[in-house]
Amino acid sequence: MTETAADPHAAVAINAGGVSSGGLTTADGRPLKAALAAAQSHAKRRAFLLVLPLLLFVLITFVFPIGQMLHQSVYNPGFTTNVDVITKEETPIMVNVRNWFDANPPGTEPDEAAFEALAKDFLLVDELRAAGSVGTRINYDMSGTRSLFTKTARKAEDLQPPYKEAMLDIDEEWGDPELWAVMRGASSAYTANFYLAAIDLTRNAQGEIVKVPDDRSLYIKLFVRTLLLSLLITFLTFVLAYPVAHLLATLPLRYSNLLMIFVLLPFWTSLLVRTTSWMVLLQSQGVINDALVAGGLLSDDGRIQMMYNQTGTIIAMTHILLPFMILPLYSVMRPINPSYVRAARSLGATSWTAFRRIYFPQTVPGIGAGALLVFILAVGYYITPALVGGADGQLISNLIAFHMTKSLNWSLAAALASILLAGILLLYWLYDRLIGIDNLKLG
Repeated sequence: MTETAADPHAAVAINAGGVSSGGLTTADGRPLKAALAAAQSHAKRRAFLLVLPLLLFVLITFVFPIGQMLHQSVYNPGFTTNVDVITKEETPIMVNVRNWFDANPPGTEPDEAAFEALAKDFLLVDELRAAGSVGTRINYDMSGTRSLFTKTARKAEDLQPPYKEAMLDIDEEWGDPELWAVMRGASSAYTANFYLAAIDLTRNAQGEIVKVPDDRSLYIKLFVRTLLLSLLITFLTFVLAYPVAHLLATLPLRYSNLLMIFVLLPFWTSLLVRTTSWMVLLQSQGVINDALVAGGLLSDDGRIQMMYNQTGTIIAMTHILLPFMILPLYSVMRPINPSYVRAARSLGATSWTAFRRIYFPQTVPGIGAGALLVFILAVGYYITPALVGGADGQLISNLIAFHMTKSLNWSLAAALASILLAGILLLYWLYDRLIGIDNLKLG
């Protein structure tokens, strides 16, 4: 008796002897178990090859850049390695002072040997013309020190024993214990100091972690501002989007399609154009203030300041992110059967009770998806706060961009971005624990 397996590669032949003569085999005599295993392995390889392009795309455009960012946040060899801009060759620098740091615990007062080691290193730094990069690395942790390094490098050949007096003659700042503590921290290419700086902490001369002075405390305030503004914008988009999504889901098709066009219209317009449009509307001499003055609601001297502050940021970002809340809500409202609410009202429930007990719970997955999407977009927004918000309305993303493009402190920018990423992942985890990611509905 012969049977044909579902897989064409595993036709089964069962001889009359049954188990005693070898059990189930394929048409070519192979054991059925081995044939099935080979078929499953072939199917898995084929499925893997099908998803391989997508996997490579995710790795190249998402996982690898994030890994590079995380590595950059703890790695900065500017004090320990000089890279030739032409040949790209790496040369170890500041070797002698690093050896002194390794031989002496934190808090040790620099002696003549320390200054001699520093003087020898400056000879190499001057030869390689690396004073700028070395000073820039220290300047990240202690502002105003780049000029100190470039000035000392120019006089390196004139340094003679006693080196401590010679270095102090160049600039008394070489006797500052804080400067030596910063150089100790930078003597290792891998450091967590950028994460400390990202949360307004630093190390003192003894190597202890302390808060930075209040006049230099900046990042925690920006993180808190970003969190609060993002939550407020998420709430405002929900309040505005819920009735619009309800209209989209309940209106006749010919009207809902027209309304949907208005919802999608912002996606067909450049973000920069929408932002500059709000600048025209919100400025002191803009359309809104001119209309209020013309209507007699405001005096010409009492125009409302809605630009370059948090008000402008909230208004513009709420408008720009509104479609990202409407669409998830619409996707869950559309399939809701209106007979459920009618049945509740026919049984004596008021309109508010029917909405609260019947309709609203069915829209919670869309609310969660829209809120999560809007919040994640809001915390990372850059262009709109930069153009509309001014100093008071900027978010942490604007400071990350500043360190990437202006100060060139990429390690601090990466540390700030990593903390922001960790916050988003924490939010995602909390959402999964409280609501369940399986209930997330984006369409």
